Amino acid sequence: MSNTDMNMRGKITFYEEKNFQGRSHECMSDCADMSSYMSRSQSCRVESGCFMVYDRNNYMGNQFFMRRGEYSDYMSMMGMRESIKSCRMIPMHRGQFRMKIYERENFGGQSHEMMEDCENIQERYRMSDCQSCNVMDGHWLMYEQEQFRGKMMYMRPGEYRNFREMGMSGQRFMSMRRITDMC
Repeated sequence: MSNTDMNMRGKITFYEEKNFQGRSHECMSDCADMSSYMSRSQSCRVESGCFMVYDRNNYMGNQFFMRRGEYSDYMSMMGMRESIKSCRMIPMHRGQFRMKIYERENFGGQSHEMMEDCENIQERYRMSDCQSCNVMDGHWLMYEQEQFRGKMMYMRPGEYRNFREMGMSGQRFMSMRRITDMC
């Protein structure tokens, strides 16, 4: 496989112990349940691409964004309480980005179409909450606090009618960022 193919696909290697020690498992695609490969993971290397990692199986629980780099002790670096249990590769998107956000679930209330990052929806759009969205183009990260801080959720193209039903009850999203070729 050429370097170009690998960069398009992504590659992440998980290690059981801190500082890249112990057994390892390499992923070049989505993995819904890492427990069949290793009992825990405390460090990882992202050799190419971007990944979302989750502290529960089947892409559930807290989500963390990882780009190319070394994470020798990601649990303390990222404030994780649990080991990574699943991961999803984020395909690189070339072209425009479009997402329509809605104040209420089921595409209700005030709405705004976005094509750029937004540090604070309350300040820019006078929206106090975002409970549903339609991602038309590109891949996005939504953050619970302004300035791209706090818990995050990965959004790929599709309709998201109710964030609460997706296990995000009580969580508000106040800023959004495009996942560009920053990986």
